Amino acid sequence: MTSAHAVFPERPIRFVVPFPPGGSSDTVARLVAQRAGEHLGQSVVIDNRAGGSGAIGVEIVARGTPDGHTWAMATTSTHAISPATNPGAYDPLRHFTPVTLLGDSPYFVLVHPSVPAQNVKELIAHARAHPGKLNYASAGTASLAHFAGALFQSRAKVELTHVPYKGSAPALIDLLAGRVEMQFGSIPPALPHMQAGRLRALAVTSARRISAAPAVPTVIESGLPDYEAVLWMAVLLPAGAPNGVVNTLNAAIVKAVGGLREALLAQGLEPRTTTSQGLGTMLRDELQKWTAVARAVR
Repeated sequence: MTSAHAVFPERPIRFVVPFPPGGSSDTVARLVAQRAGEHLGQSVVIDNRAGGSGAIGVEIVARGTPDGHTWAMATTSTHAISPATNPGAYDPLRHFTPVTLLGDSPYFVLVHPSVPAQNVKELIAHARAHPGKLNYASAGTASLAHFAGALFQSRAKVELTHVPYKGSAPALIDLLAGRVEMQFGSIPPALPHMQAGRLRALAVTSARRISAAPAVPTVIESGLPDYEAVLWMAVLLPAGAPNGVVNTLNAAIVKAVGGLREALLAQGLEPRTTTSQGLGTMLRDELQKWTAVARAVR
C-alpha cells in the first residue's frame, strides 16, 4: 500500500486497456491518460492486454496492488455482458474499486429504407404484424448490439430475428445492401449513410439525445420506458484502494474528461463523469440488467 506520508502518485501509472490498440476504448484511454497525467504530474502509460473478450486485461488489474498505480479501462462488455454470459476468474463488482465513468457511446436504431417505418412506434407495429420477419444484424452473439436488440424485443414485445456477424463493419455492409433490415449500430460509421439517405435512424439508445444527431429521439421518448443500451467506459482500480487515492484520481480524471469534450465526441463517446459511489451504483444496475437479458436469450 502507499505510505501515509508519500506523495501520490509516486511513479508512472499503468492503465490496462483489455482490447487491442486502435479501437475506440484504446483511443479514449490514450486521450484521457495524457490529460489526466498532466493533472497528476505523472505519466499514465497504456498497457494493451487483449484477449478473452477483455477478461485477460481485467483479471490483471483485479490481481493488482490497490495503491492507485494500476487502472483498468472497464466497459459494458467487460463488466456487464461478459460476466453475465461467461462468469470467469474475476467478480466485476467485488474485485474492483470504482473511480469514475468516462462517458457512453449509444447506438442508433437503424433500418434500411425499404422498411416501412418512420419512427419506433411504426417499427413496433410493423414487427408485430410480421413476427420474426425483421432481421437485425449485430457484431456477434453476446455482443452489446445483440443484447440491445434482445432488450428492445423484451420491452416492445416483438419478435425479431438476430443475425450475428464477425464484427460491426460487415453487419453494416449487409444493412446497406438490404440483406438485413435492422441494426443497433454505432454512431460515427452510421452518420454519413444517414445523411446520404442510405439508412434511416429511428431512435438513439441512450437516455438522452446526442449532440451528433440532436433531431433523433431516444427510444424512451419514442414510447419504450426504461430502455437504455450504451457502450460505457469507466476507470476502475483493484479492490481496496484507499479513499484518498480514489478521490485524487476521480478529481484528475473528471477534470481531464471536461477538457476533452470535442475529442471524445469525435470518437462517438458522449462525455459523462460520476463520483466513485455513483459509478458503483451504475455498475450494479448494469450487471443486473444485462444478466436478465442473457438469461432470456439462452
